[in-house]
Amino acid sequence: MSFRSELKEFLMRGSVVDMAVGIVIGGAFGKIVTSFVNDILMPPIALISNQGQFTDLKVVLRQAVMEGAEVVTPGVTWNYGAFIQAIVDFLIIGTAIFLVIKGMNSMKRKEEEAPAPAPEPTKEEVLLTEIRDLLKNK
Repeated sequence: MSFRSELKEFLMRGSVVDMAVGIVIGGAFGKIVTSFVNDILMPPIALISNQGQFTDLKVVLRQAVMEGAEVVTPGVTWNYGAFIQAIVDFLIIGTAIFLVIKGMNSMKRKEEEAPAPAPEPTKEEVLLTEIRDLLKNK
């Protein structure tokens, strides 16, 4: 088998294609959630807390050393606002994924709970049933 045909067979497997679709959709969903958190959710929270941008919340551990307009040693900060915003992103994405998987699992359970149709009797069973019925009638 050539490299090209092996690669094509690998890439066309259902699980690989499903995984690729999931990654693309997950990336797009992540961008939507990040935009929701940055642009919709956090501005009112920053307004309530009398802060500017929520991501600008930080604790300065060491001030930057400046000589004129030039930074000699950059400042060291603890950016807890950006961290909190990343946690909110994670919680929203995690909740959405949980709800999707929960829905999929409930659909699978409904399929599993549906009774399976009785298997068709084999030719031997049909023949034996006929023989039994004939013997019963005699």
